[in-house]
Amino acid sequence: MTQNISVKVGDQAYLADGGEEIGAVREVYKERRELVLYVENSGEFTISWDAIHATHSQKVVLDVKKLDRALLKAIGHAHDGEVF
Repeated sequence: MTQNISVKVGDQAYLADGGEEIGAVREVYKERRELVLYVENSGEFTISWDAIHATHSQKVVLDVKKLDRALLKAIGHAHDGEVF
C-alpha cells in the first residue's frame, strides 16, 4: 500500500473490492499507522496500515495475506447471526 492512506471512522472494510463487508473502522491512529476494526460477533482488532491493500469510496480493502489468524477466524464468523 502506498503512503497515501485515506481512512476514517465509519469506513467499511472488505477482503476484496466488491466483496462482502467484513467490518467497520472504529479508530484511526495515523501517527502509529494503525486502525481499529470492529468485526461483528468478535469485537475489535488493531490492524497495521501494512495490511491495507487499497482505500477508496469509504472502503478499506485489506490484504488477507497480512492479517493474523485470530482476525481471519473472526471474519469467518462475522455474518453468523444473519438470516437470509
